[in-house]
Amino acid sequence: MPKRINLLVVEDDQRICSEYIEYCEELDDVFLIGTSGYSAEALNITKEFLPNAVVLDLELIYGGGSGMDYLLKLSDLHLKVKPYIVVVTNNLSKVTHAFCHNCGADFIMVKSQPDYSVPNVVNMLRSVIAVIPEMNPKQETCSPAVKLRIEEDYQKRLVQRICTELDIIGISPRYKGRNYLRDAIEMICQKEQPYICNEIAKKYQKTSASVERAMQNAIDRAWKTTDITTLEEHYRAYVNPKKGVPTLTEFIYYYADKVKNGMEASS
Repeated sequence: MPKRINLLVVEDDQRICSEYIEYCEELDDVFLIGTSGYSAEALNITKEFLPNAVVLDLELIYGGGSGMDYLLKLSDLHLKVKPYIVVVTNNLSKVTHAFCHNCGADFIMVKSQPDYSVPNVVNMLRSVIAVIPEMNPKQETCSPAVKLRIEEDYQKRLVQRICTELDIIGISPRYKGRNYLRDAIEMICQKEQPYICNEIAKKYQKTSASVERAMQNAIDRAWKTTDITTLEEHYRAYVNPKKGVPTLTEFIYYYADKVKNGMEASS
């Protein structure tokens, strides 16, 4: 699985929190653990879920506590790995900025700057993903609860991408082989499977031959009914001109590579 930013947003403006939620839902490399407008609650979330990045508003006017309070008390959690912290503030004081850096803030963004926005804050984090600490369970830097949520979220996004690709080239859900193809591509994305038809057959309690036939039929129908321009645009692997359609193995591995590369390109 590609490296992910597991983000906590400490912000007391619900409209801004909604912007973070909406924007992060579009991204494959950012998982929003939660939002909070209270520094004490944010510290509890940090301790329980161990985010590897925090966007911290200094002035929690409508919430409780402050971003400074969060920074001061973060060391009391005795975390083995400290999250990467981006402070966002309207405060232009050099003294305040120096205080934040001394207390562990990694970066400060001033809200009054012309290009300030939620997407720019998140994308700044994405641009420095290489220095954001890994969530490594072996080092106890990942809560089991959030690790499970992250894995489930990644899996959901993976399946969504596969389904979108199948939709584009006309492999309809009404085709019997559609679900088999989706599962086969997903399995190959996760791990090499030498006998993929056998694995799919076990899952659906079918014979391997019937599963293979249904998947190839779904591919054949797509190549007969979908506009050739669409196929050429979205399936760019070589197709034997004598057969006129991809083989089952060619198709599954092409889309497994395409989907995995697409997920990683978002990181």
